[in-house]
Amino acid sequence: MSSLDFKRNLTMLTDFYEITMANGYFANGYKDTIACFDMFFRSVPDNGGFVIAAGLEQLVNYLKNLEFTPEDIEYLRGRGFDEDFLSYLENFRFACSVWAVPEGTPVFPGEPIVKVKGPVIQAQFIETMVLLCINHQSLIATKANRVVRAAHGRAVMEFGSRRAQGCDGAIYGARAAFIGGCAGTACTISDEAFGTPALGTMAHSWVQLFDSELEAFKAYAKQYPDSCTLLVDTYNALKSGVPNAIKTFDEVLKPLGKRPKGIRFDSGDIAYLSRKARKMLDEAGYPDCPIVASNSLDETLIRDMLLQGAKVDSFGVGERLITSSSSPVLGGVYKLSAVEIDGVDVPKIKISENVQKITTPGNKRVYRFYEKDTGKAIADLIALSDETIDPSEPYVLFDPDYTWKKKTVRDFVCRELLEPVFIKGECVYKDRTAAEIKEYCKYQVDTLWDEVLRFEYPHTYYVDLSQKLWDMKHELIEKNRG
Repeated sequence: MSSLDFKRNLTMLTDFYEITMANGYFANGYKDTIACFDMFFRSVPDNGGFVIAAGLEQLVNYLKNLEFTPEDIEYLRGRGFDEDFLSYLENFRFACSVWAVPEGTPVFPGEPIVKVKGPVIQAQFIETMVLLCINHQSLIATKANRVVRAAHGRAVMEFGSRRAQGCDGAIYGARAAFIGGCAGTACTISDEAFGTPALGTMAHSWVQLFDSELEAFKAYAKQYPDSCTLLVDTYNALKSGVPNAIKTFDEVLKPLGKRPKGIRFDSGDIAYLSRKARKMLDEAGYPDCPIVASNSLDETLIRDMLLQGAKVDSFGVGERLITSSSSPVLGGVYKLSAVEIDGVDVPKIKISENVQKITTPGNKRVYRFYEKDTGKAIADLIALSDETIDPSEPYVLFDPDYTWKKKTVRDFVCRELLEPVFIKGECVYKDRTAAEIKEYCKYQVDTLWDEVLRFEYPHTYYVDLSQKLWDMKHELIEKNRG
C-alpha cells in the first residue's frame, strides 16, 4: 500500500447524518446491535455492459486508520453530542467484518460488491467512505477500460491530471485508469505512490520558447536521445512540424545511432494528419516512428478515428477519461440488508414505488458461474450466506424479474466474488500492486462474451437470485405492502 494514504486522518470525512444516527443508536441501546450492509449500484455508466471494481485499497487504508482525534471530539462536543457518546468515540476501535469483490473484477448491477457486518454504529458510519472510494475509482477504471478496448491494442495513456476534479481525483483517478488498462499516466505522484508509469514529453510552450521550432526539437532530442517524442502541431503540423521532426531525427538522433520514439498531434483532424505524416515518415526512412494522438479524446472518437484509417499507434486521453465526462457518476448505494438477533440474521428490505429501488434483503454471498470448456462467464448468482453451490450437480438459474426464463447449467465452475477484507476488525486484506490488479482485470474482462463488451446495446449479463433468496424477498414485499 502507498504511504500516500496515511498522511491524512479522514475519519470525519462522513455525512453528518452518519454521526447523528450513531448518537441515536447509542442513546437507544443499539450500540452492540450487529447489522449487515451491502454496497451495490443500479446501472452501468455510458449504458455499458459492466463496471470494473476499483478503489478497495484506499477503503482498506481508511478502515485501518479510523480514529477520532481530540480535535474531532472537541468539534463534536461543540455540536452538542452526548458525553457518553463522545467517550465511546474516544475509545473507538473498528470491529466490523468486511467482504469485497477484488479490484479489477467486472461487476454488474444489483450485486453486492462490498458487504459490511458489525456493530451498527460502525457499519453505518463508514457508508460515505465506502461509496466515495468505490464509486470514484470504479467509474474511472470502467471508462478507461472502454477507451482501451476502443484502441484495439494500441497503448492508451491517461493525460487528465490538470482537468481532474481535485487532487484525489487526479491521483486515484490515474491509479484507476491504470487498473482499467491504460499503459501509464501523466500523473507523477501516482507513479511514485502506486507504480503507474509516468509518461510525457513536451508541451507547446517548449516549442514556443525557442527561436524556432527546429531549434526546440533539436534541443529536446539532444537532451533525451533515448526517449525523443516531438510535438509537431505548434505552428503547422504538415508544413513545418513533421518536416522539422524528420530533420531533427536525421541530424541529431541518426548520428548517435538512436531511433525516434514518436511524434505527437494534439490538434486538428488527426485521422487526416496521421495518414499524411505516416507517409512522410516512411519515405524519410522512419517507418518505425510511432504516431501519438491526444486532444480531448474518448472511446467514441478513437473508434471513429480508426475507422477513418488513422495511422495512430497510441493515444493520450485526458479530461474525458479522468472525469468520465460522458457519464460522470457511478450511483453506488449502501443499504441495510439484515440485523442479527440472537445470532440469527433477520432480513431487512426497503420497498419503493420505483421497483429498481427495492433492495434485496438478507446476509448474502455472490457466485460467478463459468463454462468449464471455454472459461467464459455465464451469469452471477446472489444467494444467502448459508447457501453453497455444488458444481458437480446441474443448477437452475432463473431471471428474478421474468421467472419463466430459466437456464440449467452443467459442466460449470463457480467462484465466490466477495472475499474477506476484515474479520471482526482485523485486516486480512492482501496487498496487490497496481500492475498485478491491472493484469487480473485484463484476464477477468476476457472471460466476458463479446456481446457483453459491446459499446452499443450490450447484452444484459444476468445477475440472478437463488430460489431461497427470491422467495424471502417476495415474502417480505408482500408482508410490507400492507
